[in-house]
Amino acid sequence: MHESSAATSPSFPQPISPDLHPVPQPVIEPLADRVISLGGPVEGKLGTFTISARLRNRSVLNDTDLARDEITEVLETAARLKKLRQNGKPHNYLPGKTLGMLFQHPSTRTRVSFEAGMAQLGGQAIFLGVNDLQMKRGETIADTAQVLSRYVDGIAARVSTHDELLQLSGAASIPVFNCLTDKSHPLQALADLLTLQERCGSLAGLKLAYLGDGNNMCHSLLLTSAAMGVNLAVAAPAAHQPDPEVVKHASWLASGSGATVTISDDPLAAARDADAIYTDVHVSMGQKDGPARAVALAPYKVTTAVMAAGRPNAVFMHCLPMHRDQEVAAEVADGPQSVIFDQAENRLHLHKAILLHSLCTPNRAH
Repeated sequence: MHESSAATSPSFPQPISPDLHPVPQPVIEPLADRVISLGGPVEGKLGTFTISARLRNRSVLNDTDLARDEITEVLETAARLKKLRQNGKPHNYLPGKTLGMLFQHPSTRTRVSFEAGMAQLGGQAIFLGVNDLQMKRGETIADTAQVLSRYVDGIAARVSTHDELLQLSGAASIPVFNCLTDKSHPLQALADLLTLQERCGSLAGLKLAYLGDGNNMCHSLLLTSAAMGVNLAVAAPAAHQPDPEVVKHASWLASGSGATVTISDDPLAAARDADAIYTDVHVSMGQKDGPARAVALAPYKVTTAVMAAGRPNAVFMHCLPMHRDQEVAAEVADGPQSVIFDQAENRLHLHKAILLHSLCTPNRAH
């Protein structure tokens, strides 16, 4: 993942006043406006698929954009869509919809899962790399956003800085989805929760250990896990621990969900009794302090000894791409406890769920 700003070791945060970090509150609407039925008899073989209308036309820019019950809804929709695909049943509920994909960085999982997902939902995706747009010649992000808003129904953005994402969303009149910034990677974290839910049955009370760089991936796991009642223990050297403000916000969310947030420099303590042990690359693209970073993070490599500190059925997780025998031992990455390719697959189903909730058009015939 991309670099986040290095932070000094934070003191253990205390719960803070909710007015400092407001959580989205649901607006109670009439029942007819709270659910959307898609497909059904008029669509031939396409079965009726009912979802909440709360996320319609909504962007996902930050991990805190979705309330706890909204995350639950998205995970349920993803699981239903996954089952439809596994059973070979059509679910093209977004006919005529088009997703613009604005990517400043190369991608395998994010790009393919969004493109394949839109196709499976009956729509289409247009990939827009940096060499495909006039932004290379100086066109502003705001102008690009306004033009794309006239052409497509949503924008999936993988950009260098979070500020650029906010500029894009601020000028767009259509939903924008955060596919990675230097600050966060919210859709990856949601897909990871889907994987944990499949493995463990319930999220509340689980322990997730994260070892390594306190980067954008760590930030998203902190906030999303805390919101859903997952206990998160982060182990990283002092110079590479997560942003103290993110830790503070996660601790406040955890105080409301019954979870705990622990930050330390002890990888074995973090992994002790964990249900899942997670890591990311130690050196990300664009980081200029690669050698020093690799040395500092070497003790946080996930080994068989680290996995043995977790619960007997603990799983190993990684958002990929991965460097075997750097941040994780090859025998762990390719061993029976690894669920890295389940995580990768679940990106497809989670992305489809987000797209369906945000871009769907109600079938008024029902």
